[in-house]
Amino acid sequence: MDTATQTLAGKQVVILGGSSGLGLATAKAAANAGASVMIVSGNQQNIDKALKELPAGSQGYAIDLRKEENIKAFFAQSGEFDHLVYTAGENLRLININEMDISNAKEFFTLRFWSVLAAIKYGADKIRKGGSIGLTSGIASQRPGAGWSLGASICGAMEAFGRAMAVELAPIRVNVVMPGVIKTNLWNSMSEADRNNLYNGVGNSLLVKRVGEAEEIAQTFIFLMQQQFATGQTFIIDGGTVLV
Repeated sequence: MDTATQTLAGKQVVILGGSSGLGLATAKAAANAGASVMIVSGNQQNIDKALKELPAGSQGYAIDLRKEENIKAFFAQSGEFDHLVYTAGENLRLININEMDISNAKEFFTLRFWSVLAAIKYGADKIRKGGSIGLTSGIASQRPGAGWSLGASICGAMEAFGRAMAVELAPIRVNVVMPGVIKTNLWNSMSEADRNNLYNGVGNSLLVKRVGEAEEIAQTFIFLMQQQFATGQTFIIDGGTVLV
């Protein structure tokens, strides 16, 4: 690899949710840019599989991120690092409000909000000078459809939380990436036929005439690690969803 392209050489990147989807794509992109990578997710098999796709020396830990004490223990032994990215989330399920079990709906916020808060609470003081935090939202906050009440709510909450953390944790930079529909395992709760129909239907409606790839979101997380003057911002990477 051309060393001139290794813009994160000497940096360490921690990715919670890094064994698949957007997180794994970001881990690969960070490694390609010269960073050492540490990935965390709740499934050891996924960690083992992901590490086979990452350079030698990459580290992986299987941790149930839904539990605060696990996150606290992880950062207690992690050592210092430069950039923290949070992409963890369970598969999406759309449900209309009149069919919703509110007690079950509360659990949706555990991994996607409270665990993010815990990761920053216990991890922020391990971030070196010039470092950053990258959080994940989604286009549902801007363009929700029927059945998207939970998804839209958590995305909106994450965007507001990111701005608040940018102020509170300064000079650590905190930004949020808002993907549109991206081809990842996030949609695995759908049948293959329904998933393909979603990709084709949404893709054909977009200005770029396709849905996104995980690598394109990873590019944004890498940009935000390198961009030293951006903080408290939400970066929309959606193929033009908000315009159509």
